Amino acid sequence: MAKPAQIQRIISRVIAAVATLTLSGCALFPSPEPPPAEEPKPQPVVELPPVELPAEPAPVVVKVKPIIEVPSAPPSQVAIVISSRHPAYENIATELGEQIENFTVFDLSDKSQPPVAAFRQIEDSDTNAVVAVGLRAAVSAKALSNVPVVFCQVFNIQQNNLISENSRGIASLPPLDLQIAAWKKIDPSLRSIGAIVGPGHEDLIAEAELAAVTHDIELHIRVANSDRETLYLFNRLVGEIDGFWLFPDNRVLSGPILKEMLSYATHRRVQIAVFNDSLLEMGATLSSSTVDSNIADTIVDVLSKIAAGDIEGVPAVTPLSDVRIVTNDKLLRGMLEAEPAGVNGVTVANGQ
Repeated sequence: MAKPAQIQRIISRVIAAVATLTLSGCALFPSPEPPPAEEPKPQPVVELPPVELPAEPAPVVVKVKPIIEVPSAPPSQVAIVISSRHPAYENIATELGEQIENFTVFDLSDKSQPPVAAFRQIEDSDTNAVVAVGLRAAVSAKALSNVPVVFCQVFNIQQNNLISENSRGIASLPPLDLQIAAWKKIDPSLRSIGAIVGPGHEDLIAEAELAAVTHDIELHIRVANSDRETLYLFNRLVGEIDGFWLFPDNRVLSGPILKEMLSYATHRRVQIAVFNDSLLEMGATLSSSTVDSNIADTIVDVLSKIAAGDIEGVPAVTPLSDVRIVTNDKLLRGMLEAEPAGVNGVTVANGQ
């Protein structure tokens, strides 16, 4: 009887022999190859008929009617408030009356109608705007008017706080460039000019400096705080200048000081350009003043813009375009060696 160990060895040999035969059988009888796959038949090509795209529509032409600017008209009812019956104020009221259909004039120098009463009457009417002529009228209008205000004939605008959302001004002086141009035409030898103003006129100083440069003039401009300081500065300037430019700043001018300045200038053969014809009789050589019709035209233009609702587009102070030159012929001929050019008494120049 075989032992267990021997039996185990016999079984192992049998298993090994079976495995060998199995592997040999796989090598002798390989697996059959699968038949080749059939190639797909080509699909027939379908030809699509051509598609006609719709023609592009013709461009649409829209005819736009040209915009015709229709000049706006001033307010239908205007109150013209004058500070007094001074001709400078009344003349402007007269000029305005020729251009405005419906207006009423109020005179603040009328003791029977104080400013409060006048503006209460304006408020109760159909007034659309107020034109204030002169400082008193401008101050009262700004304080009491409920409708837009356009003021004129006021020099110290900033110092009196006259500009507001509802208030606009017109320049009190002709363009400085035109003033110097006319002065040089009268006296081509003019080389240097002096001027004195009170504080708060930076815009005026800038305009004067630009005008002087444009016409090759050396400008000496000073700022004073009183009439006595004006006289002191003037006496120091006289020896350096050919002409003196006088501005209507009543804060730094007075009657006695003005007379002394004019007398001293004549003695030193220094020309003085003033802002009012009446000063020619006191010794001034020429006057550069505004033109009433030009002021009225400018006011109406501003009123038209305000009536159209464009007060924000109106400058704080609208400049003028004309200047009126009146000369003191006798005095000029005495100061100038040659016959002064262009002296004919009265000259009106404009900026066009």
